[in-house]
Amino acid sequence: MILTLDKFRAWENKCVTLLGMSGVGKTHLSTLLQRWDWFHYSGDYRIGTRYLDEPILDLIKSQAMQVPFLRDLLRRDWIFVRNNIKVDDLGPVSSFLGKLGNPERGGLPLGEFNRRQALYRDAEIRAMMDLPEFVRKAREIYGYRNLVNDVGGSLCELEAPGVIDLLARHSLILYIRVPTGDETLLIERAQADPKPLYYRPEFLRAAIGEYLKLQRLEFVAEIDPDDFTRWVFPRLFHARVPRYEAIARPHGYRVDATEVGRVRDERDFLDLLEQAIARRET
Repeated sequence: MILTLDKFRAWENKCVTLLGMSGVGKTHLSTLLQRWDWFHYSGDYRIGTRYLDEPILDLIKSQAMQVPFLRDLLRRDWIFVRNNIKVDDLGPVSSFLGKLGNPERGGLPLGEFNRRQALYRDAEIRAMMDLPEFVRKAREIYGYRNLVNDVGGSLCELEAPGVIDLLARHSLILYIRVPTGDETLLIERAQADPKPLYYRPEFLRAAIGEYLKLQRLEFVAEIDPDDFTRWVFPRLFHARVPRYEAIARPHGYRVDATEVGRVRDERDFLDLLEQAIARRET
């Protein structure tokens, strides 16, 4: 959604999609805006509670069934399992995605890893397609004036043009860039605590081939899951930047993470958006 400053200021029920790498402040900003009557629509929360809920529970149950005591309780329906996903703690989703590599070190075989990646991709697409309905729900059911769409860092990897077109029709897309000087810090932070990630299939295939050659390994099952995740993150980061730009250039606006870090309230956020709109207009 491309707006003039006047149209933006007159926009009664604002909807803003925050786009960018994990760690640039999307969730922090979304949580902050809740204090000023903004509905926080978390894509990953929707994924975990709606579209991956059953696969996550199946995974938990399959693990529990390997413990004789728990297996007996489950088979007799004496206990039940449920997710406890929170907007600020999406651990079950990350655990489901898992890491590629040696099963003895907590990794997943390539076939299972790819299966879960495909499920996550489909779930993220469906969660984003739900945005218009949640814009309606936020206003008509919950009484929120505005909505902030906190999307996952992998949105640019989906290669689903219909999703971007839908977001551009129903929201103002704000791409939060990592300033060049802060790239190393973000990468080091991600490498210090490697988390499961979604990879575009073509990118993953190339990365696996390069890593195996570099480490002189023959099989994916020999990969150290954490080492691969640390090694691949800088490559993923730099591969995503042009993809974010390709979305923001025709469909949205750009700000730096340092600018987002200075937002303290709704007025600061609206000022930030107006500055981004003014920069595009010049």
